[in-house]
Amino acid sequence: MTDPLFQRFPVDRRYRPPPGLGSPHLQSMLASFRLRRPLVEGRARSLLAGSQSVLLECADGVRLMGEYTPGAGRGLVVLIHGWEGSASSLYIIGAGAELFAEGYDVFRLNLRDHGPTHHLNEGLFHSCLIDEAVAAAAAIEARYAPKAMHLVGFSLGGNFALRIAARAPAAGIGLGRVVAVCPVLDPVRTMHRLETGWFGYRQYFLAKWRRSLKLKQSLFPHRYRFGDLRGLATLTATTEFFVEHYTDFAHIDDYLNGYAITGDALAGLAVPSRILFARDDPVIPAEDLLELACPDALEVVLTEAGGHCGFLADWQLRSWVNGAIAETLAEQPFGAPAANGGAAAAGYLW
Repeated sequence: MTDPLFQRFPVDRRYRPPPGLGSPHLQSMLASFRLRRPLVEGRARSLLAGSQSVLLECADGVRLMGEYTPGAGRGLVVLIHGWEGSASSLYIIGAGAELFAEGYDVFRLNLRDHGPTHHLNEGLFHSCLIDEAVAAAAAIEARYAPKAMHLVGFSLGGNFALRIAARAPAAGIGLGRVVAVCPVLDPVRTMHRLETGWFGYRQYFLAKWRRSLKLKQSLFPHRYRFGDLRGLATLTATTEFFVEHYTDFAHIDDYLNGYAITGDALAGLAVPSRILFARDDPVIPAEDLLELACPDALEVVLTEAGGHCGFLADWQLRSWVNGAIAETLAEQPFGAPAANGGAAAAGYLW
């Protein structure tokens, strides 16, 4: 296989999209398709029935909220959603149900201004707010004192999970393992892909972001007067506006590069971590994986298909990646260093 990605990283050949679900756009859209909710929530009855809303007090007066479901004590898994998702996103509930059935306690974290949490903090969310995410992980560990705590994140949540893992030892957080599904790698290139790719993704995120900002404005009218956000017709223009007016970054590229995990960002990573990524992801360029530092603790596993956080396994719209996450957390041992820059040897696949 001549693809440089597949030459460098192992290929998981177990996942094959079912007939009729091979399109990466279809995979990506169906992962969050609202008519899928009864199916996912039906399979997650036990997880949802035992869920408790929890308020976390983080550093500098920041408050974050999550949903905790105690399981059989096998360990605790913290799930982190993607941008404009929430603890109630279908992919989060689906993964949580799988892990709960495997005996794990599950904590579904809401990042700032996601889910029903806009009222908790006056300041706006942005993706460089890593300190409060680290503080949330520390607060969860202190509250529940699990025998093992793992992180699982999707898209932007996968980016957060890996950045938390890189900072965990210095913060005194004892993480076991981390799984990042289709994480944002290079935000500059992801923004370009969203602006130049299929317009549906761009409109989806713009619509959700505008709703979120309108809600924030209604809660804190003394601080926010955004005007007609429809005048900001692209994600780039909207981001530039908020970087200029509501952050300390001098330029949009400074902000976007501030949460990139390419280059040396993960060079010091010591927590065993695995990235699960689809070669055909239409949102995040898979080629950016070649720009990652790959210490021995980090492993990248590619599938040929799956879209962005899709990986739908059948026409009942179940996701293959949920089982892959559970198997990753249960593996003994977790991978092995190899001569290809940190990726595991091809024989080490599930």
